[in-house]
Parts: sequence; C-alpha cells; structure tokens
Amino acid sequence: MLTGRRYLLAFTPEQEEFAELIGDACRMVWNTGLEQRRAYRQCGTCIGYVEQARQMADAKKDFPWLAEAPSHTLQQTLRDLERACTTHGTFKVRWRSKRKTRPSFRFPDPKHIAMERVSRRWGRVRLPKLGWVRFRWTRPLGGQMRNATVLKDGGRWYVSFCVEDGLADSVPNGKPPVGVDRGVAVAVATSDGWMRDREFVTPGEAARLKRLQHKLARQRKGSNRRAATRARIGGLNARIRNRRTDFLAWTANRLTLNHGLVVVEDLQVRNMTTSAKGTVDVPGTNVRAKAGLNRAILAKGWGGLMFSLEHKARYNGSRIVRVPAGYTSQRCSACGLVDAKSRESQAVFACTSCAYACNADVNAAKNILAAGLAVTGRGDLAAGRSAKRQPPETEVA
Repeated sequence: MLTGRRYLLAFTPEQEEFAELIGDACRMVWNTGLEQRRAYRQCGTCIGYVEQARQMADAKKDFPWLAEAPSHTLQQTLRDLERACTTHGTFKVRWRSKRKTRPSFRFPDPKHIAMERVSRRWGRVRLPKLGWVRFRWTRPLGGQMRNATVLKDGGRWYVSFCVEDGLADSVPNGKPPVGVDRGVAVAVATSDGWMRDREFVTPGEAARLKRLQHKLARQRKGSNRRAATRARIGGLNARIRNRRTDFLAWTANRLTLNHGLVVVEDLQVRNMTTSAKGTVDVPGTNVRAKAGLNRAILAKGWGGLMFSLEHKARYNGSRIVRVPAGYTSQRCSACGLVDAKSRESQAVFACTSCAYACNADVNAAKNILAAGLAVTGRGDLAAGRSAKRQPPETEVA
C-alpha cells in the first residue's frame, strides 16, 4: 500500500529563499497553464501536457527565473494540472493565489532523491538543486520511496515522502460492528455508548486569534507588519489543525482496531458548509446562524474523520460502510418511530411512543448501525431492494 511520511525540515536561510522561488515558479506555471487551457477551450480546441511542457521549455530562454527551478517540479505541476482538468473540468479548477495558496512542489523521480539518518534525532535528504537538507527524524521511512513533496505549512517547511510499504490490505478482523455519529457538541459518538471529543483551541488561543484578526483588519494591505501578523495567525491555525489531525487519527485507529464494521452517515460536508448568503435578488435567511454552524462542523473535522477511517481500515482489517443520514436523529432505535418531538434537546432523546430514553447522539449511532447492517444483509439501499436476505436463524431443539 501507498502511505505518507511527513518530516519537519531545517532549511538554511539560502535554502528557504530558494524553496520560496521554486514554489512561486510552480504557482506561475499552474496559473499560466490553466489560463492557456481555458483560452483553448473557449476556441473549441484543447491543449495537452506534451505541448505545454514543450512551450515551457522554450519559455525558460526568455525567463531566467523559470530556469532556476528544477525542471521535474515544473513538469509535475503541469501533470497535476492536466489530471485536475480531466477530473473536474477546466473551468472548475481554481487558480493558485500567492496570498492563500501554500508553497509546495514535488520531486517525482526517486532516483534524484537520497536520504540517510545522521543521528538519533536527525536525518538528511538530498533534493535536486537544494542539496542536502536536514530534517527531524521522528520515525523510520518504512518502505520504498516513490516521490517527495516539499510544502510550507504554518510558517514551517516540511517534506512528505510517498512510500510503498509492501503491505497488503489486512484480512477482516472479525470484531463486532459499530455505528458512528458525528456531531457538533460531541465530535464522535458510537452505538455502544463510547463518546470522544476534544477542544482544539484553548480560551487563551481563541482570544489571541481574535485579537490578531482585529489587528490584521486595521493594517494596510501589502505592508510588512500585515505580513508578520498573517504569519502569526497562520502559525496559530497550524497548531490547532495539528491537534485536530492527531485527534482524528487516534479516534479512527481506535474504531477500526476494535470493530470489524464501522458504519457512518454519508454526509456531503462540502455542501453542508456552504454559505447561506444567497444572491442579491434572493437573499438567504439566518445567515449568521448558518455561518456559526458551518464553523462548528469544520472545527470538528467531519471530512477528516472519514479520510482517517478509510485509511486506518486498510491496516486494521475493518470495513467502512456509508448509509443515508435521513431521520437518524429523529428515529427511535427501540421501536422505530420517527418523531421530531422525541428529540427533546441536543443531548436528550425520549421517544414519545415507547418512552425509551437515551443520549441523542448514541441513539442516532444505533440507527446508523442498523442501517449499515441492512446494507450488508440486503446488498443495497435502493428503492427496489434486492431479494437477498440474511440466512434465517435455525432453532435448536
């Protein structure tokens, strides 16, 4: 299987400056290539990677700064652009902004990369035109390197190796199934009553972040002080993001390690977190409330949990099943009645029919598990269900 290994780089000032130059060159190649593809599409024709790579080689004669960047990184940028345009469509691919896009570039050929360990805590990697770069040795590589990506995140530079670890998908572990409900008040609640949550930002950090944002709003765009404030905000957000990533990875590993089947709701998080502003002609309603809900959903990392579950399941012998999310929070897991009045509050569920009472998130997780078992038993959840059933239980005389 392919997996990733990420390490913190220790650039020298000269190497950091050159890495910024490579990132800017890759961003310009992406934007120029995308503009060219859109212009060709508007004329009814198209242009591919081969022609764009040839034109880029000619452009290096007129733009010396473009020739300073490693050619493989620029070619890989064009390959990534072609893959994005093929997958999403030329006019749906986004531009790379200098202010919003983090610098990153990839070295696709492992023959041009060398890595070795120099001490207990340090290793070094040789990258084309950057030379030997030290990095923090936090864990072994654990496989054969396929490529290396250098990126900047929160004011720090990292190197990510794509590694082929030589492992195959694990066999099913045969452990009991579980339903998982993702929430805002509690990040994860399972059908067996296990609940997991964590605050990713401390009250002091929240106050500091708000103060820096107010300071940023008063500063002049393009000034050095504004850039310094943006760097401090980026470092603080990176710390919060790292805590969230650690929480999601730990939770996903625990769920897939202890359960053979993990059932989750099939939520379209990107659609759920879109703005409610509407248009000038048709303005939206409850815009502020919807914005707060969007921030709460994104803060809990619903999409990141799904990604971590699918990744960890391959190693732990578990299976991930997605089920429709309709009425899981309003249905009684004991009698099956759907009634919005049963949801007394955010945390309390009390059925109006059978008087069953339970934590609302745990009740929803039980409904999710039941829907997932129906999927595995019948094979689908379509309108016309298949005739396949679970084998009937035989009574023992």
